[in-house]
Amino acid sequence: MQKKDNTYKAPDFTRIGHIHLKVSDLNRSLEFYQGLLGFELTMMYGEQAAFLSAGGYHHHIGLNTWHSLNAAPAPKEAAGLYHTAILYPTRKDLAAILDRIRRAYYPLTGASDHGVSEALYLNDPDGNGVELYWDRPKEQWPTNPDGSLTMFTRPLDLDKLLKELDTK
Repeated sequence: MQKKDNTYKAPDFTRIGHIHLKVSDLNRSLEFYQGLLGFELTMMYGEQAAFLSAGGYHHHIGLNTWHSLNAAPAPKEAAGLYHTAILYPTRKDLAAILDRIRRAYYPLTGASDHGVSEALYLNDPDGNGVELYWDRPKEQWPTNPDGSLTMFTRPLDLDKLLKELDTK
């Protein structure tokens, strides 16, 4: 194994630009990402791929069936993607997507308060994990006396989250 070079640091403000998922049924995945989560379809690439966005970006999510048409989901006990995390701008936005998911009777797989963020978890139609979350303001993040983060996982009070929709 080669020695690690720890001198390089990714530039500040580097972000994950998009994800591209292999799916088994493009229309079913579009119904989830576009129909349920509200991403806008920006482009179809024939009948085998689609690109979706929020806010007019060229794409945040790519979906394709190039190597996965009608395939079974990836094994749960194998290496691969754990989940895709979609960051919402505000707590109220997270409450709104929770309300939409509940009204659609789409199942959540979890809901957690991590101290730095609050998150909802669900699976897409191919079993890919999806996290929907919002970050608390950085000054509210829990820290140790030395300033390092103290993230945790506690149950998220969904009823309290939904009360955000009652505020202006």
